[in-house]
Amino acid sequence: MSTTVWQVARRPRWIAALVLALGVASAFAALGQWQLARSVEGGQVTEEQTESSVPLTSIAVPQKPMPSDTIGQLVTVGDVTWVAGDWIVLSDRSNHAEPGYWVVAHAVTGTGASLAVALGWTASADAAASAITTLEATPPAASLSGRYLPTESPQQSDFEAGKHSALAVSELVNLWADAPDGVYSGYVISDQAPAGLETIDAPPPNNEVSLNLLNIFYAIEWVIFAGFAIFLWYRLVKDAWEEENLPHESPAEPSPQEPTLN
Repeated sequence: MSTTVWQVARRPRWIAALVLALGVASAFAALGQWQLARSVEGGQVTEEQTESSVPLTSIAVPQKPMPSDTIGQLVTVGDVTWVAGDWIVLSDRSNHAEPGYWVVAHAVTGTGASLAVALGWTASADAAASAITTLEATPPAASLSGRYLPTESPQQSDFEAGKHSALAVSELVNLWADAPDGVYSGYVISDQAPAGLETIDAPPPNNEVSLNLLNIFYAIEWVIFAGFAIFLWYRLVKDAWEEENLPHESPAEPSPQEPTLN
């Protein structure tokens, strides 16, 4: 009496093989899940992290590169003083999609480090110059707060035309008349503009989760391997069933030789 594939599969040896195949498939699936988790690892910085204000000294060190996880962080800076004469007006700076100018100050913190601060925006170059005149005569507040951002590339500025449109710390250091040792690599956009200027729009950083396509590809591969482990078990069971039930061909008998004439 012939057996079915299901009957063969329920034999102890093939049940044990199935358990082994399921264990291997589970391990492959776990590796796929790990790869998928790695693919979104770079997008785990949440808005709550950047929107909780912290002291600048807790996330940044002068003369050190800006860590990527501090981009867009709200910060506070204490004991700020403006360096007289080190005001910069940046052109081609939009605010709420309207072109205009930024007024940038050279601030010295309580620790003696230099920091570039974008104080505010105006649509007129004359208004920017007037605001600087007022700032020169007005001492800064005891502290300032705002959003900490990375330096821009100085190549955005048109040096030949005498225009400065990029807030590049490396460029500002060369423009400042007095730059004490220790300069922060990023700059702060103040969340309170002084008189004559408008507050610069500084939205939170984009926190959309970015996917690493290479890790996703690896995750798909592990899922395929998991499925192949189950398929291989089925293929072995079916081979065993075929071995038992398919008729075997008997070897062909040799045909009698015709007599030869001497």
